[in-house]
Amino acid sequence: MPSDTIRCVSGPGTHGDLRIRTEDPLTTRARTVWTAGDFLQIARSFEVGAQDFVARLSFRPEEAVLDVACGTGNLAIPAARAGASVTGIDIAPNLIEEARLEAQAANCAIRFEVGNAETLPYGTGQFDTTMTMFGAMFAFRPERVAAELVRVTRSGGRVAMANWTPQSVIGDMLRAHTAVVPSPRELPSPLAWGDEDTVRARFGGQVDALTCTKRMLELRFPFPAAEVTELFAVYYGPTVTTLRAADSEGGRRLRTTLTSLFQEHNQATDGTTTIVSEYLDVQARVA
Repeated sequence: MPSDTIRCVSGPGTHGDLRIRTEDPLTTRARTVWTAGDFLQIARSFEVGAQDFVARLSFRPEEAVLDVACGTGNLAIPAARAGASVTGIDIAPNLIEEARLEAQAANCAIRFEVGNAETLPYGTGQFDTTMTMFGAMFAFRPERVAAELVRVTRSGGRVAMANWTPQSVIGDMLRAHTAVVPSPRELPSPLAWGDEDTVRARFGGQVDALTCTKRMLELRFPFPAAEVTELFAVYYGPTVTTLRAADSEGGRRLRTTLTSLFQEHNQATDGTTTIVSEYLDVQARVA
């Protein structure tokens, strides 16, 4: 399949994205959700936590790293700065374009492509580390995702995931969305990726070592809780699409619930908003 490479030192140099010519309704649904907003505005709130996640991986120089559902480059850029050879892939073309610009501004050389976490366009064992932060957990077929994360990682390599837990603040936020516009019954909750037993069952015998650690991550916003709600309403794909699908009463209810959550969990006292949310740090060694 054709690829797309950015060399940030000399300019974007884009040559046409990977596109999925034929796709099923679930893939279309996922792309619709994540192209509805501008995730960069949300990703900036937890840049420090993303950098910490990458730092714990201690990449070797030129280590081959794949960032799945990379969004706007929150993991890919610090990994490249650490010396890794990084590829990022995401289902949303608009996020890939923003990731290129972010990498260019950071003076990093990263290959970014448009593609699906359920059908990664890479060879078996191509990467030393495959990572994803709050990304692959939202794909609609988790068993396929688990198999693909393992397949593209070499034997003895590692898969690293950061997934919101069901009991986290973000878990409460996501449930507020489905309370207004329920998801189809056949679609699993993305929050299941934040449950250790579920993670172990999904990877099963494909990995020979797996550790799960609950960690906390700060999301910082330079304005009060009500404005955080409006930020999500305009820029966060799941909120944008939920509000589009909701009636006026449902939209008001979602906004009210989100603002209450952000106010209740705000740890800042200076008129800004800092939310601390739990996630599951998953580290798996491929068999």
